[in-house]
Amino acid sequence: GSRPKKAVVFFEVEILDAKTKDKLCFLDKVEPNATIGEIKSMFHKSHPQWYPARQSIRLDPKGKSLKDEDVLQHLPVGTTATFYFRDLGAQISWVTVFLTEYTGPLVIYLMFYFRVPFIYAPKYDFTTSKHWVVHLACMCHSFHYVKRLLETLFVHRFSHGTMPLRNIFKNCTYYWGFAAWMAYYINHPLYTPPIYGEQQIRLALIVFLVRFCQIGNFSIHIALRNLRPPGSKTRKIPYPTKNPFTWIFLLVSCPNYTYELGSWLGFTLMTQCLPVAFFTLVGFIQMTVWAKGKHRSYLKEFRDYPPLRSPILPFVL
Repeated sequence: GSRPKKAVVFFEVEILDAKTKDKLCFLDKVEPNATIGEIKSMFHKSHPQWYPARQSIRLDPKGKSLKDEDVLQHLPVGTTATFYFRDLGAQISWVTVFLTEYTGPLVIYLMFYFRVPFIYAPKYDFTTSKHWVVHLACMCHSFHYVKRLLETLFVHRFSHGTMPLRNIFKNCTYYWGFAAWMAYYINHPLYTPPIYGEQQIRLALIVFLVRFCQIGNFSIHIALRNLRPPGSKTRKIPYPTKNPFTWIFLLVSCPNYTYELGSWLGFTLMTQCLPVAFFTLVGFIQMTVWAKGKHRSYLKEFRDYPPLRSPILPFVL
């Protein structure tokens, strides 16, 4: 005989403001297998000003945000579920963030390099430096940021689609400000090349370009991209591939940062310029924080994570 169909128990969902506890929205007849992402979309229909990326939906007013992929019936809620909403503020896509962050330094540096008027004394307007290292530094700096822009457009896959708009001002101040500070000194009419002359500059160029580091960094980005199939959020342990530049994965969790540090050390050596050294140091501190965080989450997530690896510097840090 025909078995009676199991009745679907619909959920009722109410969404309250996390701060004031005011009821913002009531959804009745929500499917049990609805995801938080889908609930955000329903909430957006009644409150068009809060698009899904702006919404933080949580079980507790002070709790952690639920993930978009969390399923309603698997959450610790009854058939009448209460969620709390916080506005994350205006959001901006990661692609836009990176394009803005990296276009600035490229353009700003070139303005100093071409000695646009009002930067140095009028007699130097549109002149070029007599030191070849200055032209080399400009090529390396431009190459670095052009590479970053191209990677943003064609290589990186971003799992978190957006970030708060206010962060972009902080990030741009950092990148643009440092680019201006470095460029001012390197392209200054009174700039003097490094003490050890050509050998030092050649060595630095090799460090920067083989960049070890430019190619290495790019290889790592490609390897990381290939770990995640398009459209998915699965995470895997990165391992070395046939490309020798990825073999550093044997010793380091975040080799892209290791290579990045290498390039800026090369650039510091090449220009022998204090602002560059300072930028390298600040960048190194920030990358170490990120690398340690990533390393910790790898260890937490994967039982079989290779024990030899350090976050950023092999055997050291």
